[in-house]
Amino acid sequence: MAAEAKQSSYEGSEVESFQFYLQHSGEHQAVVQFLTKNLPDQLIRMGADKSSLAVLGVGSGGGEVDVHMLSLMQSTFSTLPITADVVEGSAELVAKFKALVKRTGNLQKIPFTWNTMPSEEYIQKAIGSGDMKTFDFIHMIQMLYYVDDLTKTMQFYHGLLNKNGRLMIIIESANSGWDTLWRTFSKELCNETLPVYRSSSDVLASLKSLGLKYGEHFVPNTFDVTECFDPDSKTGQRLLSFLTARESFYQSFTPQIRTDILNLLRRECSTEKEGKVSFNSDLSCVFVHA
Repeated sequence: MAAEAKQSSYEGSEVESFQFYLQHSGEHQAVVQFLTKNLPDQLIRMGADKSSLAVLGVGSGGGEVDVHMLSLMQSTFSTLPITADVVEGSAELVAKFKALVKRTGNLQKIPFTWNTMPSEEYIQKAIGSGDMKTFDFIHMIQMLYYVDDLTKTMQFYHGLLNKNGRLMIIIESANSGWDTLWRTFSKELCNETLPVYRSSSDVLASLKSLGLKYGEHFVPNTFDVTECFDPDSKTGQRLLSFLTARESFYQSFTPQIRTDILNLLRRECSTEKEGKVSFNSDLSCVFVHA
């Protein structure tokens, strides 16, 4: 979650840090497993009586999850043409996404439109030009932490949905380890890149304020943070830096704050069994109806 830099500057070392986190946490595998089981039913509803399907991914990163969802759409609707628009602020990640598409043979039939820009710029461009393209499926996975106005952002994208469309939002669950860590140490962790922490509770509050119909589903996930408590472990140091969105955990905080964070991480954000500390990184998936 939190160590993803703002889309417009998510390059270089941030990309490497995020890829390391994904490999260690198994987050993408948990999301893919959930979507494989739950997305087809949503697709059938949104694709009812449609002659084609238009998809928009906002903050799609390197496209690993997008490719899986598009493949699910193709298997669900074998005869319907599908188009895919992508909004992603990192040029490096867009390049990775394009390379992944080239390596995935079944996606060659899908025309892609690439928008290498952060969400705010895409919104401003669409409103300014009056070109309000609409979609049947819009997904926003782990990107709402960095938008300027949560409610207005969701309202805009919801307004782009076609009949029976779905806006899918995946974000850290309320009361997850991320939520506990970042709300407890918001003063120390939030900065100009991430001025306000958000979880599923904030998303649901905004959706309720907009009067939108939605359904929430949980995506369980944990990962091993045992090495975070070994100051000599390079893996532990890299995980701590990602968990706190700092380039160097041990250089960024006072000894007392470091101790307090580690204690919270062990006692309230994780479970411990037989010497292994497992961080609670549960996610929430929210399907918002058109």
